[in-house]
Amino acid sequence: MELEELRKKIDQIDARLVELINERAEVVVEVGKFKRRSGSVPVYAPDRETQVLSKICELNKGPLPDKTLVAVWRELMSGSFFIERPLRISFLGPEGSYSHQASMKKFGQSVDYLPLADIRGVFDEVARGQCDFGMVPVENSSGGGVVETLDAFLETRIMICAEMEMPIHHNLLAKCRLEEIEKIYSKPEVFAQCRNWITENHFEGKIITEASTARAAELAAQSDNCAAIGSSLAGRIYGLNVLYEKIEDKPDNVTRFLIISSRDTPKTGDDKTAIVFTTPHKPGALFDVLGVFDKYDINLTRIESRPNKTRNWEYHFFADINGHKTDENIIKALEKLHDRTIQVQILGSFPRYTGETD
Repeated sequence: MELEELRKKIDQIDARLVELINERAEVVVEVGKFKRRSGSVPVYAPDRETQVLSKICELNKGPLPDKTLVAVWRELMSGSFFIERPLRISFLGPEGSYSHQASMKKFGQSVDYLPLADIRGVFDEVARGQCDFGMVPVENSSGGGVVETLDAFLETRIMICAEMEMPIHHNLLAKCRLEEIEKIYSKPEVFAQCRNWITENHFEGKIITEASTARAAELAAQSDNCAAIGSSLAGRIYGLNVLYEKIEDKPDNVTRFLIISSRDTPKTGDDKTAIVFTTPHKPGALFDVLGVFDKYDINLTRIESRPNKTRNWEYHFFADINGHKTDENIIKALEKLHDRTIQVQILGSFPRYTGETD
């Protein structure tokens, strides 16, 4: 076929796609009406999202890769949120932060976003009902746990309803050429993760720490001789060129994010449950707790401790376990934990992140 004929064929298919997408949207309108009548079904349901995206991957026979169709369907679902009721998502700002990037990857372009100055603020806005969901970082494969997020769970009753992981790539952003750079702004953790590149290019004496990578990009945009290390999204937002991509020392650097809400998620069959417990200050206390998980054949996938701010030498332990809080073995295990701990709290059950629907 000639090129013009192929383009006409694409135009015809596009017309059919637009018709089908809007036909789908009409059903979404009916779904929204049902949810408003019931009053108990949330606009965004992580369990339903998992089902839809998994099904799309199963149906895909190529030649497009799964991730392309998943990206399309995420935007369709984002538009669906807008039709049902616009969602408001809070995140650790400013705009252009990695939390902002993760939020857009998860919820798409058709929702309202609220950047906040600190992680506790993200929790507070969800608790007040001013935001439907919040996006918070909880751990990085290079830097470990995010203590501000862990502490906020101790101080609020917000639940985890979903999780996601996102590769973190640091980029050198500037309006000038490399040899013209006099200062480089970024977070201390980012400088630590890009130490090799900074040393190789002799920038050790030019780094200036800021509270966030987005703030760093904002400052770099105000000067002709300054740069920032941050996300490509920050570069687009603040009008900076990407001089060097992926300058992090560890190329497989990943941050795990949690989506927080006033409720957790129904069982999907492939779930995780997050808990926090406090052990008495006595020999073997943690060993006794771990024995409960072993007894009920529960896989402990993560454990991290935080000191109790009110009592010296007492610790809170954050743990992720495979399974849903409604599973029989987890119910029994949590009952046993009450006898072996000072307190135990469920932070939420949610679909286990597998990366298959990214």
